[in-house]
Amino acid sequence: MTASAQASHLAQLNVATLRHPLDDPRVAPFVEMLDPVNAAADGAPGFVWRLVGEGECDATGLRPAGKDVIVNLTVWRTQEALWDFAYRSGHLEVMRRRREWFERHVEAHLVLWWIPAGHLPTIGEALERLADLRAHGPSPRAFTFASAYTAAEAAAPSGSAAGTD
Repeated sequence: MTASAQASHLAQLNVATLRHPLDDPRVAPFVEMLDPVNAAADGAPGFVWRLVGEGECDATGLRPAGKDVIVNLTVWRTQEALWDFAYRSGHLEVMRRRREWFERHVEAHLVLWWIPAGHLPTIGEALERLADLRAHGPSPRAFTFASAYTAAEAAAPSGSAAGTD
């Protein structure tokens, strides 16, 4: 592993369009899962950081992508750590039930990118990466689990701007 890869963390943003407002009883099961799932993320191996609203315990009150769109922005030490949390923990139950609470997205709703260790991405940076993925497809600058790039690939000359914002 190169020095630049060792000094990198993985940022992820996912967006979800609510079928109903968060205070609607049909969304209550999702809302009830928020605290336990966020606590599990906070304690998961490889977890670094997650965006929360000021004075809040999660980011559901932030609506930078639209009034019905909630965002989740996190940073992880490795792609494997994020994968394990997303698909091998209690978070999987939320994933299985997402169609109950969220609209099906016709374009990318998840984006991953490498950042320097210690950098905390802004929501603006994250939305720009999602827009890049939507406009240009996967690249070392903005990718998905299915089209992943390593931190070394993101740091390579052809992707030199990726992961260094």
